[in-house]
Amino acid sequence: MAKKKRQQPASTPAVRALVQADVPFTEHPYDHDPDHPSFGLEAAEALGLDAGSVFKTLMATVDGTLTVAVLPVVCSLNLKALATACGGKRAGLASPADAERATGYVVGGISPLGQRTRHRTVVDRSATRLELMYVSGGRRGFDLGLVPADLIRLTDAVVADVCVPAR
Repeated sequence: MAKKKRQQPASTPAVRALVQADVPFTEHPYDHDPDHPSFGLEAAEALGLDAGSVFKTLMATVDGTLTVAVLPVVCSLNLKALATACGGKRAGLASPADAERATGYVVGGISPLGQRTRHRTVVDRSATRLELMYVSGGRRGFDLGLVPADLIRLTDAVVADVCVPAR
């Protein structure tokens, strides 16, 4: 009798990073709609998840250094709070081209895990109140569910209040 071939997880650098670290996670693929106005809200809607548990990954610069910010999709990034969390003075969003080049991912699919280069990371404190959080799995239409403490540990993240409720 032939052995049943074990299905391999989606092959993205984010998935490989979690497998290599032996961290439990769940995969959540969905059909990406290129016309949806928000990558993060699209994920929450498509997966039937509370938008407060779905996090976006933004690339910013703090005093000229690329920095990862992970915050709920229902929020905007407080750049001053991000700079403070990193011990810096000034923060701004990185250009999409710089974010893609630095991470190896495309905008809308940037994961905080498995980036081409490791960057300083700040995770919004709201994640610590969740049992599970969802982040991009490394491509549009693919999220990963994991325990917030695992993401914080794997990215060596600073935890800070960097979220401003969206208007």
